[in-house]
Formats: sequence, C-alpha cells, structure tokens
Amino acid sequence: MLCVVRMHGILEARHPFVVREGILSVGHSFSLPSLPVPAHRDTLELLDATDAVAPQTLAHNLRDIRRVNRFAGGTAVVLRHLPTLLTEIPRGGTVRVLDLATGSGDIPLALVRWGRRHGYDLRVLATDLSDEVLQVARRETAGEPRIVLEACDARALPYGDDTFDVAICSLALHHFGRDDAVQVLREMARVAVRGIIVNDLTRSYFGYAGAWLLGVATTTNPLTRNDAPLSVLRAWTPDELRTMATEAELWDIHLTTHAFWRMALTGRSLR
Repeated sequence: MLCVVRMHGILEARHPFVVREGILSVGHSFSLPSLPVPAHRDTLELLDATDAVAPQTLAHNLRDIRRVNRFAGGTAVVLRHLPTLLTEIPRGGTVRVLDLATGSGDIPLALVRWGRRHGYDLRVLATDLSDEVLQVARRETAGEPRIVLEACDARALPYGDDTFDVAICSLALHHFGRDDAVQVLREMARVAVRGIIVNDLTRSYFGYAGAWLLGVATTTNPLTRNDAPLSVLRAWTPDELRTMATEAELWDIHLTTHAFWRMALTGRSLR
C-alpha cells in the first residue's frame, strides 16, 4: 500500500520499506514507483588518485565537472537550498561557508556571487584533500578575496564546533565508503551551526546511461569518461542517504530529488 503526502512543495511517497521524494510543481501530484537500482560499487574513481594524473588531464576533467555543475543543475541545487538555512541571518550579515571537496572552486565562486546579489557578506573556506586539485582551484578563484583555499580531510575536520554557518559537499559524498560518508556527514553537522547541504548523484540505471552518454558525447578526457558512469554506481539512493544522515545524528532532515539524477540533503546536528 502506498500513501502520498504533500508538504511544502515536496511529495513524499511512503511505503513500509521505501521512501522516495521529488520536487513538485504547483498543482501537480505524482507518486514515485520503487524502481530497481544497480548494485552499489566501491571501485575507486581515477579522480581519487590525482597524484597519478597528468596536470593537464586533471584540469580538463575539473573543467568537465564545472560544465556539468553549470548546465546539469549542480550549482543550482546548492543555491536553491542555501536560503532555507540563512533565515536567521539579516541581509548585510556575514555568512561563513565551508565547502568540502571543492574541485576547481566553481561552486564557491557561485556562492560568493549569489551573496553579493542578495546582500550577504558570504565568505567561503574551500577545501580539498588533494594538493593537485587545490592548485587548479587557486587558478580558478584567483582574485576573489572572499574565497580561501585549504587542504583538509573531510572525515576529520580541523575546525571547532559551530565554526561555520553552513557546510556544503557537492558531487563528492559518493567518493567515500559508507562508514566514511557517515563520518563526513557527522563532521559537517558538527562544524556548521545552521546546517549542511549535500548535493550528489542518485544511483539509477537511467543515471548510469546518461552519465555514460555524457562521457562519450561531450569529452575526450579519460578521467571523465571513466568516472562519470562509475560515479553513478558509487552514489547512494535517497533511502540510503537518509539512513546515513540519521546514523550521523542529524535532525530536521530534508531530502529532495532534482533533474539529471541529482538529490539534495539538508539537516543539522542534534546537539
């Protein structure tokens, strides 16, 4: 038996074993069937070994990811959910953002531009574990004083509780094994007083086919061609991500699905 509940523009299909959600347009309703999904894969992506990748190949791969974020909604997903976490910060106030696994820094740049348009002094600490990736990010964000770059491990953040207003992880949680991913969520919530945003892929056969086609049709980069479909197989389903967030002791959890096989999770620490 399936019942459908509408809350704040989100439709939730409830079933004893599965919960799936989707964004609704006004005046429309639907239920999401429990479609089969491919098995989860733990195979490392080529991007996970950046020290073995030629700098030009890495830069090209990160450019491909910027294009995906821009044209397939990755950046838009983050900006859609950010205002819900800033309701208690007045216009003109400072917003402290931690961006994990920042890649080439395209989302921090978009965040800073968004802050200027909406009257916030938004400042981003953009982090990544890879020095090679950070070199690319430094070139891409040069000249933007509101972005600071730093190397750190998302599983053990070297920052105190509530150091930031918001912590963001975009297109990166699937790079971690399940236990490590739960730890990343826990660490994000610990350091972010107002909440976290996780923006990632959803694992599905349609998403896999789309990512494979994207790699074949739009780039010759070997990292992108290998990692794009593999990323989908390494990604979590909405149900899995919600369970992981609960294990990480998050509360006020909201999970929404978006176009191009994306999903977003927001939440905050229980403490």
